[in-house]
Amino acid sequence: MGLARVKIVLVEPAGALNVGSVARVMKNMGLSQLVLVNPQCDPLGVEARQMAVHGVNILETAQQVETLPLALTGCQRAIATTARVRSLSTQLEHPRVALPWLLEEAVTSALIFGPEYRGLSNVELNYAQRFVCIPSSADYPSLNLAQAVAVCCYELFQITQGFPEVEPQNFLPTPQPIDAAPLEVLEGYYEHLEAVLLKIGYLFPHTATARMEKFRSLFNRATPTAGEVAMLRGILRQMEWALQCLPTPIVGHGSEPNEF
Repeated sequence: MGLARVKIVLVEPAGALNVGSVARVMKNMGLSQLVLVNPQCDPLGVEARQMAVHGVNILETAQQVETLPLALTGCQRAIATTARVRSLSTQLEHPRVALPWLLEEAVTSALIFGPEYRGLSNVELNYAQRFVCIPSSADYPSLNLAQAVAVCCYELFQITQGFPEVEPQNFLPTPQPIDAAPLEVLEGYYEHLEAVLLKIGYLFPHTATARMEKFRSLFNRATPTAGEVAMLRGILRQMEWALQCLPTPIVGHGSEPNEF
């Protein structure tokens, strides 16, 4: 089943009760891969086990990693959940619109949830390609972590039962090829790109983060394959070679420096 390829990723979960509840609802809805990023509680303690009930095996097999990029190793698609408007122009989507994308192809995918006390930061959101916001009352829009996971797991389960999908509104995602580059390959490219752009003076340290968010958005929409990412990194390596080996052009004597 497609559900077996979906990772539920909890970033810095603070409450053992929440982690146990997440394991239980995952068991209810047929999901099995739980990944905990730098957990701030004991996910195998008494409280977590009591809440997990028959989902204790999900707690026991959960992967614990130090960083979000490590949690996304092997994934080709990632959706992040958020309750706030992002600084980027990326559209927040209804779960019924976005979540089917995680199951469309035979690829490993991830659904990312932030800490209870703050949600996902802009830096953490950058690791996802699409963004889900669960509709709720304006009087009290903030959902508990376990509740948010339950809503999304339920929607994923309904998709596998053959329930009709909701047609996207004002959103035309670029179809992603089945051989899309794993997210850790893309992350390596982003780090390489930022380093080179800093070297050539296109980026400056105080503006690098904002500019790189735009590059991430661009390439996430394009969903390049691993081969295409390798080609892009080859260009960066050639630029680095040129910086070291080619003579520095002399500006002056009627010539003007290139402007970009």
